[in-house]
Amino acid sequence: MRIVAGSLRGKAIQAPDGRDTRPTTDRVREALFSSLYSLRGGFEDAVVLDAFAGSGALGIEALSRGASQAVFYERDAKAAATLARNLEACKLGPSAARVVKRDVMHGAVSRADVPYDLVFLDPPYAFDADEVLSMVSALVGDGIVAGDAIVVYEHAHADGQRVAMAASDRRFAVVSAKKYGKTGVTVLSPERP
Repeated sequence: MRIVAGSLRGKAIQAPDGRDTRPTTDRVREALFSSLYSLRGGFEDAVVLDAFAGSGALGIEALSRGASQAVFYERDAKAAATLARNLEACKLGPSAARVVKRDVMHGAVSRADVPYDLVFLDPPYAFDADEVLSMVSALVGDGIVAGDAIVVYEHAHADGQRVAMAASDRRFAVVSAKKYGKTGVTVLSPERP
């Protein structure tokens, strides 16, 4: 895997060994970030929560493109170690990138300097979309995630309808839903009360 664009363009990053993580392919990342660039008007000063980080490819890509900081949550020790090596190889220090070795679904999510305004969700496909979006909804309610954040949910394409229903139930608007082979990417935004 390589970083697609920005200051780290072409930098190789490693994927964790085994089948427990499913790194977002370069092709999907390129398409996703082009779409997000248009939607956000760039990535300058974005504060990123990479909630199921794995290799960290999504958060590192955002940092490469101008995000100011990213916090990576990864519960698997081997994946977290690979992520830490990727950050070191990219020369991303603690002022820009921080790894939290904890399950984002259980336990408090650390606050960044300001609320997260770009959230990446790439949970194992077996996770229930309602539970994942319930967690994000609680973070919005607590002010940890900004009320106008962009939330990117990567899932099996076949689960797109479930993600859309969970989003509606948890008061997220679907901004876009795209298919890349067997992968679906739904971009969400919290609905205003």
